[in-house]
Amino acid sequence: MTWAVWAPLIIPFLAVPTARRLAAALPPRPAALLLVATAVTLACLSGAALALLSGAAVLRLPVVASFSHLSVPLLERLAPAAVPVGVVAALAAGAVAAGVVRVLHGHRAARARVARELAGHSRAGDLTVLPVEGADAYALPGRPGGVVVTAGMLRGLDADERAVLLAHERAHLTGRHHLLLLLARLAACAHPALRGLREPLAFQVERWADEAAAAAVGDRRLAARAVARAALAASAAPTGRARPAGALAAAAGPVPRRVAALLSAPPVTRGSFARARSVAAGLLVCLLLSGAAAAEATTDLHEDIETAQAGSAAPAVR
Repeated sequence: MTWAVWAPLIIPFLAVPTARRLAAALPPRPAALLLVATAVTLACLSGAALALLSGAAVLRLPVVASFSHLSVPLLERLAPAAVPVGVVAALAAGAVAAGVVRVLHGHRAARARVARELAGHSRAGDLTVLPVEGADAYALPGRPGGVVVTAGMLRGLDADERAVLLAHERAHLTGRHHLLLLLARLAACAHPALRGLREPLAFQVERWADEAAAAAVGDRRLAARAVARAALAASAAPTGRARPAGALAAAAGPVPRRVAALLSAPPVTRGSFARARSVAAGLLVCLLLSGAAAAEATTDLHEDIETAQAGSAAPAVR
């Protein structure tokens, strides 16, 4: 294989800063979807590169070479360093797989803990009110899931602000934001550079929910006030208990930035994207180059296999 197999492992270091810059110029919903799509695409391509490097080493195992009718000496001449590089790639791929299993197991365990925790409390539709003096509110995906609010948070907000709070949390559930965050966590297991997309994604899903809440109540200033007061209430009277894993809280993230965004003009998708056109082109080039490199590396490995099979068959013909 040529240099192409390394490109999907290098390009994420260039693509991640570009994606972060582009997301900052877009409205929350397309920004969040862009970050997730970038993370998943780069994770798949880097995983493919590790698989190709590992596969090139596996082909040199005597049992595999014999079964596939490959000439190992010819493979060694085609790629002399394939075995040590493939061993390192296999170890890295194993670490990626272990990370993915750990994230998925933790996700399932967290959902089970949530179900047990909410089972002892009464619900009104999708709303569960915890008889806790501290102030907190969050959305919980899954079953039973729904919106969880403490009595302390409800007392700290007026009726209009409570409407904003509930609309914000329900927007998280409607938009399935927990799945977007889970995909970003899984992608980060595949390449260390992709961890840099998790923080901006968390911010964008909160902004997405803020905008949905503002649209639901028809008042951006009210939405900004509710977000600020909810954050102040949560910091002044914490519950003393950790939120369940996967919970999406209205008071999370950089609240001053969220409030400032709500007090400014609503984002305009077309104009924002036009201003970021050059950045979008750069990100697209990164993704296309990574995909083309992975395809080229796959073709190279296939050609090496065919050459090694032809070399193995030649002595038998003679």
